[in-house]
Amino acid sequence: MPFTNSYITKVTNIISMNKRRSGILLHITSLPSPHGIGDFGPLAYTFIDFLAEAKQCLWQILPLNPTSTAYGSSPYSSCSAFAGNHIMISPDILLEEGLLETSDLEHEMPLPDERADYAQVAAHKENLLQKAYQRFYQKGKEERYGFQLFCEKNAHWLDDYSLFIALKEHFQGKVWSRWPAEIKYREKAAMEEWGEKLRERTGKERFIQYIFFKQWHKLKDYAHKKNIQIIGDIPIYVTYDSADVWSHPELFKLDENEQPVCVAGVPPDYFSETGQRWGNPIYTWEFHKETGFLWWIKRLEHNLKLFDIVRLDHFRGFVAYWEIPAQEETAVNGKWIEAPVEDFFTTIFKRFPSATLIAEDLGTITPDVKLIMETFEFPGMKLLLFAFGDDIAKNPYAPHNYVKNCVVYTGTHDNNTIKGWFKNEAHGETRKRLSRYLGREVSETNVCGELIRLAMMSIADTVIIPMQDILGLDEEARMNLPATTANNWSWRVLSEQLTASVANEIREITETYGRG
Repeated sequence: MPFTNSYITKVTNIISMNKRRSGILLHITSLPSPHGIGDFGPLAYTFIDFLAEAKQCLWQILPLNPTSTAYGSSPYSSCSAFAGNHIMISPDILLEEGLLETSDLEHEMPLPDERADYAQVAAHKENLLQKAYQRFYQKGKEERYGFQLFCEKNAHWLDDYSLFIALKEHFQGKVWSRWPAEIKYREKAAMEEWGEKLRERTGKERFIQYIFFKQWHKLKDYAHKKNIQIIGDIPIYVTYDSADVWSHPELFKLDENEQPVCVAGVPPDYFSETGQRWGNPIYTWEFHKETGFLWWIKRLEHNLKLFDIVRLDHFRGFVAYWEIPAQEETAVNGKWIEAPVEDFFTTIFKRFPSATLIAEDLGTITPDVKLIMETFEFPGMKLLLFAFGDDIAKNPYAPHNYVKNCVVYTGTHDNNTIKGWFKNEAHGETRKRLSRYLGREVSETNVCGELIRLAMMSIADTVIIPMQDILGLDEEARMNLPATTANNWSWRVLSEQLTASVANEIREITETYGRG
């Protein structure tokens, strides 16, 4: 793929700005909370205090969008690219603000502390939010004005999303393409009729989104007061059964019946002989280009208000994507299609010149992807768990091959924990190579500390360590096992694990290697 550097406006979006920094990866749902799942409540503020005590200046989370048990509660499969997940709303803050009463929380169902039960939590939060919505209109004019202002500023996605949710409930969860034709195709009269018929439900959904973003921004502001920045995450694709595809079908490769012509995935590789067929609809990139990438600009603007730094998931898909005919059951018979990547990122950085983005460039990365990353100076990701294969000398994940402009992780949400990897995946030769690389024997008892130290002492400007590795937990604390749907995304840290001694240990190694 030819690139003309004179055409591309180069921008410096190196996230560290030449400052050695470190942080912790822990999703909101994994926080401690008495309400069955991590939320934006008091213990989220306690975690920020923990980060500050540990001298960490970055907190990385996963996408905040709504989840569904139909998709295994994955934050990467959502009915909206803009909306927030109501299960993260804190009942404690609603109580403080007078939107709930003590009696509303006294009869809460007992929910486990160690694992999140998404179905139970969702039903419980929906019940509490219904009560909060009913009390909301008893509040003063100032609060209602804030709500009205939120609705006006976010109308470009909120109106369609709230109606989509109301229609999904009315049609008992059916995919939008199976709704009556007049609303499936968004005929004006039908939109007005259904909007009026479902006015109460759409109003409640707008209220839920207002509360979500109000609580999130308050938490983010507190993080900033503690000199901590938030790293968020944008999945490249959206789910077919989403408000985005229903409201903007022209942005995706759909047929005359609004069904996907082709779907997303990745080709066969070392890990899977049939590849991965994700099933997400493919973008009509040429149409996006004709609009000046307006939908993407709005999406990024939205996320850049939520986060200080944004990770772009499946970065290589912005350069070229694997397109699979929709009728194919596997990813084998797909093909690579180039995307207008030069125009896209040039447009993005003209609109957001100070945007700080991380490229998720894991896996097999081709020269065209590397060239785009170099041209726009995107920091890529380095995983230590990938570093100790057959040829360490040339392995891009081995620390001696790092460059300053990268983000080092021991592992991500898709990997095993360090201890789980060492026990179950790092077999004899891998362990020997790891010990040789470090120059000392590595065991199950010290492997977490050794790899964390290896990351912290590296030349990389930025280091992010999953909380599970900080605590030295085994594979039972793994966040996600790709290509499976059971028992994922549910791990949670306990309050008693976030001790002063743990914070001191992190602070000591952070200061030793000049991070913070």
